[in-house]
Amino acid sequence: MQLKRKLLLLEDDAHIRKMIRQCLPDQEWEIAEVVTVAEAIEVATAFDPDLVIMDLGLPDGDGKKFLRSFRASSNATVMVLTARGQEQEKVFALDAGADDYLTKPFSVVELQARIRAHLRRSVAASQPAPSRYQFGDIDVDLQARRVSRAGQLLHLTPKEFDLLSLLLANAGKVVTQRKMMVEIWGPAFLDQTHYLRIYMGHLRHKLEQDPARPRYILTETGVGYRLEL
Repeated sequence: MQLKRKLLLLEDDAHIRKMIRQCLPDQEWEIAEVVTVAEAIEVATAFDPDLVIMDLGLPDGDGKKFLRSFRASSNATVMVLTARGQEQEKVFALDAGADDYLTKPFSVVELQARIRAHLRRSVAASQPAPSRYQFGDIDVDLQARRVSRAGQLLHLTPKEFDLLSLLLANAGKVVTQRKMMVEIWGPAFLDQTHYLRIYMGHLRHKLEQDPARPRYILTETGVGYRLEL
């Protein structure tokens, strides 16, 4: 008998809870529904979810309190639901440990696709991290610090290679500008995001067939970048 995956659903909107519940097959998912931060903290440890879908604005406070508490003890995937125009909230949630966000209103098809993608990545994450990546005509050898496109060796600066390595380590996930600045340049450069825009532009010109319409390095406006393989 196949074990069910576990979803912790933290959302105070009954309509959204019902929509999410109905799009996940009963035979595949066990769902625990909670509507407050206090309930979520109490339930999470015993329930041990594989996936958390959560809102941030909750009756008893900010959902980021739960997110920080949960992330301290679990590596399960966390998807945050946000309203349009809440870019700063998305950044805060991602920096607090969320893996992804979904902007309301969203479709069932989009939700299901995001869940499938995260489940695939969670399986891949349980395997040893690869030292080589191939996507499209791009070949990246992390150990040798070599990148080629269509068999031709590309010259990447050390910072460009480090940025690409960070995106590869988080492939499919949004990496915030803050995280990229801190990890690549250090905390002292946190406000110097123009450096990041310049280097990401250079990476696109080297890796993308059409930098104006990137296929791999995608911008999440006001939040950060996502590498899609």
